[in-house]
Amino acid sequence: MNPAAFDEIAIATLVDHFYEKVRRDSRIGPIFNAAVHDWDEHKRLLTSFWCSVALRAGSYRGNPMAAHRPHPIRAEHFDRWLQLWAETCNEELDPVDAERMLEFAQRIGRSLKYGLGLHPLAKPFAVPVVGVVKP
Repeated sequence: MNPAAFDEIAIATLVDHFYEKVRRDSRIGPIFNAAVHDWDEHKRLLTSFWCSVALRAGSYRGNPMAAHRPHPIRAEHFDRWLQLWAETCNEELDPVDAERMLEFAQRIGRSLKYGLGLHPLAKPFAVPVVGVVKP
């Protein structure tokens, strides 16, 4: 890969190689393999997501929080995901772009952990139900 070219092709290659690792991973592979029924489409969607994040492409239309909510994800799964992401970024990108993509992923991972109640500092939302009287 040409390290100077950080574009949609570089991101597509990164996403492809990353998700091939994810599929084979003993810790997070089973979760992804159960959830993803069309890997080519998933990779296209995630390429669009990462292009929107890193290149400000505006091509992604989706809700990452809603997409993750129904799955049996634990905090350590995010940690493993991030480990594989960092490894793949370092293999596929020049050091500056790899670091930038890792920083994006860390922020996104933290946000998802909070939103899913998996972060150690996350507290469940206490939303009062209207019309319910506590005894």
